[in-house]
Amino acid sequence: MPFPVSVNSTCARDLLHVLYNKDHYKLALGQVNTARNIVGKIAKDYVRLLKYGDSLYRCKSLKVAALGRMCTVIKRISPSLAYLEQIRQHMARLPSIDPNTRTILICGYPNVGKSSFMNKITRADVDVQPYAFTTKSLFVGHTDYKYLRYQVIDTPGILDRPFEDRNIIEMCSITALAHLKAAVLFFLDVSGSCGYSIEQQAALFHSIKSLFMNKPLIVVCNKIDLQPLEGLSEEDMKFVMEMKTEAIKTVLAQGGDSNDDEVLLTMSTMTDEGVIAVKNAACERLLNQRVEIKMKSKKINDCLNRFHVAIPKPRDTKERPPCIPPAVLEARAKVNEEKGKRKLEKDLEEENGGAGVYSANLRKHYILADEEWKEDIMPEILDGHNVYDFVDPDILLRLEELEREEGLHLEANADEEDFEMDGKELTEEEQQLLAEIRRKKNLLIQEHRMKKSTAESRPIVPRKFDKDKKYTSKRMGRELSALGIDPSKAIDRARSRSVTRRGRKRERSLGREGEEGEAMDIDDELSNKKLRTSSRSRSRSKSRPPGEVTPGEGFKDSAQKLKAIKIAKKSVKVRNKAARKGEADRVIPNLKPKHLFSGKRSIGKTTRR
Repeated sequence: MPFPVSVNSTCARDLLHVLYNKDHYKLALGQVNTARNIVGKIAKDYVRLLKYGDSLYRCKSLKVAALGRMCTVIKRISPSLAYLEQIRQHMARLPSIDPNTRTILICGYPNVGKSSFMNKITRADVDVQPYAFTTKSLFVGHTDYKYLRYQVIDTPGILDRPFEDRNIIEMCSITALAHLKAAVLFFLDVSGSCGYSIEQQAALFHSIKSLFMNKPLIVVCNKIDLQPLEGLSEEDMKFVMEMKTEAIKTVLAQGGDSNDDEVLLTMSTMTDEGVIAVKNAACERLLNQRVEIKMKSKKINDCLNRFHVAIPKPRDTKERPPCIPPAVLEARAKVNEEKGKRKLEKDLEEENGGAGVYSANLRKHYILADEEWKEDIMPEILDGHNVYDFVDPDILLRLEELEREEGLHLEANADEEDFEMDGKELTEEEQQLLAEIRRKKNLLIQEHRMKKSTAESRPIVPRKFDKDKKYTSKRMGRELSALGIDPSKAIDRARSRSVTRRGRKRERSLGREGEEGEAMDIDDELSNKKLRTSSRSRSRSKSRPPGEVTPGEGFKDSAQKLKAIKIAKKSVKVRNKAARKGEADRVIPNLKPKHLFSGKRSIGKTTRR
């Protein structure tokens, strides 16, 4: 897209000034024009010098010098070129606005429903969000009315403040209102959900009403689904009537008739109520104004001379109605009767509760020999059998009997549960024992609850939780002695596993027989040499022989295990000789590699082949 040095449209010229500041980009364009002149002058100078070049090398040197000076000139204006490139890219994204076509302009406060209305009547997809200034630039869409194409422009929201305080977004709307010949739709949010009251919106209307001169103006009251126009307060209604009066004045200034229905319209973009009426009214008023302007122009006489409207005159007073054949009339009558009689599936759905309640009968269109067969129950097949063949016809009676029997069992169990032992049937000694049992039971329950809520309920008690040192080996010995068990081995085992005794070496075990609990008498006078021979190492226990059977291996005795080990070794022997990795190794090695046994033999030894 070439950069527009001169813009013919006044609207486009002012829009460029608002977006990019006319002084800035004109200054950059001036620098580019100066650089163009300098480059042209350098080219002329060096073309003259080329006439005096006495060799090809001298001419090429002049050419390189000319290009170097031109590049230096371009480098000096590189910031201006970068700025102009940014403007060019931004202008390429701007919408194409035709100032001469039929245009509908939408304006108003932010968040009053302008973009929603544009999305409804055009194919544009403008972002709609529940906060202000969602639309930050001009958006263009197109709609049709009476086979004519209309241009619809959605403008950003405008705030009621002085002209100097308005930002670039608001100035885009002001520029479009000032320069485009369009029908203006001023949107008014009567519900106040946009965040601005009707009084503020009316103040904005009066502050920019000078931009509405000589343009069809319609005040659109939006969001009537939240607040109907009739439900407004007297003060708000007064502001609305003032805006309506100003709109009527613009109509009278154009020489039209003051019609209340065309000046003040209501609609709701949420429910689509009145959306098409607003669009049709705006298009109709704009079309009438453009026709009147053309009729008042000087070119109209040249156009009227080309037209001739022919109106046929009747020959006589005899009526000649259209002739329709009787067969066609009968066919139309039949179609109308069928339409009146036949009920569609949609009609049946509305009569029987609507969607989600009504279930369509898919069997009524079946083509069967007998119409009654349509409602027959379809057989349900399970594992190759018809389920209906196994249904007991007396199943309901049997179910009642089962429920009655179950009720009797529940009554009997309830009577047993209600039984509670009291102390009237017991002797005094039995009553004391019962009281002692109940007291002991309550103590156990309370102790269990206390343990459950603390860390004492864990099987291994860390030292930080055993601060009172209740869980000691002495206590364990006392409790085991009270039960009649010798606690010496348990205490020794606990002490050997103690973590606190650091530096203590592990004791040597004398064999697996001792660990398994078998009796083994050791003579106290046995020498240290014999102890060394009975144990290979002080650091580990005696190894288990290969034939010993451990639980879970699946052998009944050691002989069977040794036999199984022997068979396994024999089966692996062939595989090991073939250098196989395992049973699944099926690789076939290449006995004669091609790179060693093919091709010409070169000069030299051939022993390796």
